[in-house]
Amino acid sequence: MNSKERTLAAICHRQPDRPPLYVSLTPKVAEKLCLILGVPYEEPVDAMESARISHMDLLTRMGVDIVAVAPGVPYNSPTITLEDGRMRNEWGMVFRNVGLYSEFAEYPLAHAETEKDILDYRFPEAEAPGRFDTSVEMLAKYSGKYAVIGDVETMFFELSWYLTGFEKFLVDMMLGAEYQPVLMDRIMNYILVAGKKLINMGVDILWCGDDFGSQQGMIMDPDTWRSVFKPRIKYMFEEFRKVRPGIKIAWHSCGSILPIIPDFIEIGLDILNPIQPQAFGMDPVFLKKTYGNNLVFFGGIDVQRLLPFGTPGDIRDEVHRRIDILGKDGGYILAPAHNIQPDTPIENIFAFFNAAMDQG
Repeated sequence: MNSKERTLAAICHRQPDRPPLYVSLTPKVAEKLCLILGVPYEEPVDAMESARISHMDLLTRMGVDIVAVAPGVPYNSPTITLEDGRMRNEWGMVFRNVGLYSEFAEYPLAHAETEKDILDYRFPEAEAPGRFDTSVEMLAKYSGKYAVIGDVETMFFELSWYLTGFEKFLVDMMLGAEYQPVLMDRIMNYILVAGKKLINMGVDILWCGDDFGSQQGMIMDPDTWRSVFKPRIKYMFEEFRKVRPGIKIAWHSCGSILPIIPDFIEIGLDILNPIQPQAFGMDPVFLKKTYGNNLVFFGGIDVQRLLPFGTPGDIRDEVHRRIDILGKDGGYILAPAHNIQPDTPIENIFAFFNAAMDQG
């Protein structure tokens, strides 16, 4: 099997020769690996989902089966560096660099209270010139041999609080603030255009997502999720399948989201990511036994303890265990539960790749 065949078998619940592999890296990790392997370092792609779609030449050389593409930044609205060193993106979000990541410094809709506040805000254009140029190039380069994910996984919950602030958005949701439905719907329409574009371009999987879980449980109660978010997600899945009925849809949510997994199945989810090992209740044996006939599992390798602090032997054993559990009868994409972080020793990264490859 080549990489594409392997992935298509797994996501259709057929047993591949080994589970397909997907990996994403933080830039510092990519730099270290390029130096060791003698591979030219490529700067990260300027995009909302930058880590997911960058360093693909390096990663395909190392053995991944799946590459990802996503909407990028258009020509007419690049991310800019301000005089004080902070960065502002096309949405008007301002970030400060704190080392491994950038953190929010200003929220452009922190003042929002009414529907008019949202209508007065200028949303980016989903098909602005240049937004999909990198995706076109990557599809031309990789789609023959590799499976391709189209990534739109920061959606109307996360983008909403990126614009307003996290605490404000959650409090306003409980208070029924006037601006919230129109804000989420405007973002939803942006994502719909972008997702449909990627489906038409030929991606094999559309990767959606918002983080609804924390380490111990859901960020909000399940009934709130069902009333506010579930109908919009269902509508989006239906719209995506109007473009291509057979498109496989993945959903990313960090943390523990056990109460709403049946809801996702009900509205047509195919693939659940990232199966965060340290989150409460996200046990692979339970998940496979309970939902394995309905869902493909994507992720499952711990980046909080195992990869940074385990030994190469620990990593090999855990990778094999996860494959034995989640990969039985297909239905598993092997991946770290998040971007591989700079605290991960290089020998542990190679141990992970080696363990993934020797399961054929």
